[in-house]
Amino acid sequence: MSVTKETILNELARITIPEGNIVDLNMVKALVIDQGNVSFVLEVPPEKGKRMEPVRESAVRILEQLPGVERVSVVMTAHSEKASKPAEKGPPPDLKLGGHPRQETNLTNLEGVRKIVAVASGKGGVGKSTVSLNLAVSLVKLGYKVGLLDADIHGPSLPIMTGMSSKPYSPDGKTIIPLEVFGIKVMSIGFLLPKEEAVIWRGPMLMGALQQMMQQVKWGQLDIILVDLPPGTGDVQLTLCQRFPLTGAIIVCTPQDLALADARRAITMFQKLNSPILGIVENMSYYLCPKCNNKDFVFGRNGARQEARKLGVPFLGEIPLEMSIRKGGDDGKPIALNPGETADVFALIGELII
Repeated sequence: MSVTKETILNELARITIPEGNIVDLNMVKALVIDQGNVSFVLEVPPEKGKRMEPVRESAVRILEQLPGVERVSVVMTAHSEKASKPAEKGPPPDLKLGGHPRQETNLTNLEGVRKIVAVASGKGGVGKSTVSLNLAVSLVKLGYKVGLLDADIHGPSLPIMTGMSSKPYSPDGKTIIPLEVFGIKVMSIGFLLPKEEAVIWRGPMLMGALQQMMQQVKWGQLDIILVDLPPGTGDVQLTLCQRFPLTGAIIVCTPQDLALADARRAITMFQKLNSPILGIVENMSYYLCPKCNNKDFVFGRNGARQEARKLGVPFLGEIPLEMSIRKGGDDGKPIALNPGETADVFALIGELII
């Protein structure tokens, strides 16, 4: 017997807090039902925080008793544009932005992180940040604890793509508490700088910033951190591979020959640094017409799949070129949040990586 979305929502509507039930209060987000596996995000007011944990536990218990439900995953998040300001929680993080890397090897804040995975590309404009965020959302929906670090110092995109305008805070002026959105712990230098300010730094400063964001952020217990790298094969990539226990890298490219040539260089770099390639993701594989669902292979067909076979690395999946992906990135609502064919592709990529 298969369970329906309507049945799930009716059961969740039985759970009430003083303001009303959690369904009518629009706290249930990104509900997904897949072969008996039920997952959703419980978005609660920031001021309630961990006091809502009994509500999350109650939702899990109620849904687990339903016929046809095999597994329940509920992630609680307190995403709000009116989140408390850093000054109300502690002094601002003392990043000393632009500092050179230090020789210290203290990885205390990464001890609870099981895997560190880089999301890389040989060139810019291939949708690496889009893949990173939607993949993080998909992994959360699969029941994993996920962190996402925007390591593209010159072009941070995570603040816009998540819709977050808050700043991280620090309890002691050194350790940084990351923001949380869609059940993901997130960090970006874009959260710390004025919106329109350009980052004009040389290589050593970029290396120092990556080191600080990796080591000073209190990541807590996570199954995986996805590191959204800048394009190319430069200082930030070298620092990540040489200073941190990198599990492997995902390469994002598009089907055309130029992008594939640059992706090849990125793969070679990681291999030379003894970092495994977990696979290639082909973004913008085809244009999906919103009116007739026709697939038009604008940039060529099967380029990344053939390249993966040639290089002997896994091919993870094809992401279409469609309006809803672009709109979701601009609006701070990644497409993987809601059920659909493209969300299913990201979920499959997440399962393959795990």
